Amino acid sequence: MDKKGKHTHILVIRLSAMGDVAMTVPVLRALTENYPEIQLTVLTKKPFMPIFDGLGNVEVKEADVKNRHKGLMGLWRLYKELKPLNFDAVADLHNVLRSRVLKKYFSLERIPFAQIDKGRKEKKALTRTKNKVFEQLKSTHQRYADVFAELGFPIDLTKAKPLGRIQLSEKVLGLVHQDTKKWVGIAPFAAHEGKMYPLEATEEIIKQLNNTDKYKILLFGGGAKEVEVLGRLAKLYKNVECMAGKLHLAEELQLISNLDVMLSMDSGNAHMAANYGIPVVTLWGVTHPYAGFYPFGQPMENALMADRETYPLIPTSIYGNKVPEGYRDAMKTIKPQEVLERLVGILEG
Repeated sequence: MDKKGKHTHILVIRLSAMGDVAMTVPVLRALTENYPEIQLTVLTKKPFMPIFDGLGNVEVKEADVKNRHKGLMGLWRLYKELKPLNFDAVADLHNVLRSRVLKKYFSLERIPFAQIDKGRKEKKALTRTKNKVFEQLKSTHQRYADVFAELGFPIDLTKAKPLGRIQLSEKVLGLVHQDTKKWVGIAPFAAHEGKMYPLEATEEIIKQLNNTDKYKILLFGGGAKEVEVLGRLAKLYKNVECMAGKLHLAEELQLISNLDVMLSMDSGNAHMAANYGIPVVTLWGVTHPYAGFYPFGQPMENALMADRETYPLIPTSIYGNKVPEGYRDAMKTIKPQEVLERLVGILEG
């Protein structure tokens, strides 16, 4: 509280992408636990709003950047909608053109406005082909925390607690067909090809898990093509269910929060599972955990990476959108058996 005993109201801006939005959750949880007098309003895109369910002292407001809040006039309209909420400070965890425009508007009221340092210089050094500086960079979670520290609210992320498991709705239970088997989530897709494990290798993992008859394998994905591919895979194996295309994000999060383990690429599913304290095995192709996007609270042995002796330019980019010539097969250096051993080690450990 301030000197007058008033609660502090902070606007938190993080518009996209899904994984980056999900990574704010442990930070906001630690912040509100440490400073219960703080009220947060998160500004994000409508599809991502369920990600913040379960957080205390947090409300979510939609930024409709494609319609109502599009362009300079739309952002002015957004500012006018936000102004009556009486913010004491703004934490910009995105730092893009839109949020920089909002900064100008909020400066009219002299409201403190702190922005994330994305570490572009060191990320460029990590991903360049010549004179690469291959070292662990600050995590994105810590970069988010630094913004709040700048506003006068330092937090210790080592004390951040995961969100609790969510009770499954009748709809989700009906789709999953609950039994005594342990639940393995598999999210085999990513935004860029450079971050995707070969589908035939993923199928080998699914086949081996299925054949033990000990696990229920739940496949996650989105978009028509992914739904089709995963649906076809599920029909081949009796212990496999395709969840893609059947659930809204809020329902998907219910299911993710009840998994025993998640296998994911360097993608949003990994971060969403980690937010609930679910063990997450991540597979890394031309990206690398050193860039700072490792799922929160996960031990590093859960990260299986492409062989850098064979592919020394890794990481070739931060987001996996740059695949140099000869690097398309980098992920094949992660053998299905290695992935299986890690998964089973967690499930039976």
